Amino acid sequence: MNKLLISLTASLALLAAGPALAQESQQSPKPANTGGGYSNPAAAGTQKTNFTDEELKQFVEAQEGINNIRDEYMEKIEAADSQKKAQELQMEANDEMVTVIEDAGMDIPTYNSIATAYNSEPQVRNRVDALM
Repeated sequence: MNKLLISLTASLALLAAGPALAQESQQSPKPANTGGGYSNPAAAGTQKTNFTDEELKQFVEAQEGINNIRDEYMEKIEAADSQKKAQELQMEANDEMVTVIEDAGMDIPTYNSIATAYNSEPQVRNRVDALM
């Protein structure tokens, strides 16, 4: 279970860093979007925890692919000879993770919500662990 927690943390870090890195690498800065966009339901205290069995099965399927990508790219990122190369690899890994999540039939906010709930809600953790 600790391996899954570490994996989820690393996966979320890669997924969260991707858009920030993409924005950072653009030539001209864009104004911040102050209305709308993705909000973090866990931070707002409104996190969904009543996921369907199908959503949790999709999460487990996606997580297996995410683990493989994370394992593959962590070594490459650590061995990168420049910060720019490490960022490129991180964005590449992020893109592959998004594809894995979407191929499992999920969207990114749902995946992130389940991952957050897994780390903070014992009921969700127990249901996911039972599906593994």
